[in-house]
Amino acid sequence: MRYSNYIYIFIMAAVTYAIRALPLTLIRKPIKNRFLQSFLHYVPYVTLAVMTFPAILTATQSPVAGAAALAAGIAAAWLGAGLLPVAAICCGVVFVLELFLC
Repeated sequence: MRYSNYIYIFIMAAVTYAIRALPLTLIRKPIKNRFLQSFLHYVPYVTLAVMTFPAILTATQSPVAGAAALAAGIAAAWLGAGLLPVAAICCGVVFVLELFLC
């Protein structure tokens, strides 16, 4: 392993630590700005969506099946279905479409 790899790992560790440690040390008072509170409230949801969305479309053999499962999942969630039924509906849509498309 070359020394440049160690430098990359050190920089990555320092940036990761700084992102987590600086807010704890610099922000000691409660956040009162409503916009900032709202922004921070939705950060975990947006992060999860950004990581999950590409996987939904590329995890199947056919992108059409992934897109159809995404649409079915959104519709089921919109109509009030819970997490387990939405996941089951999405899996069923992918299964049926890949059974007939491939």
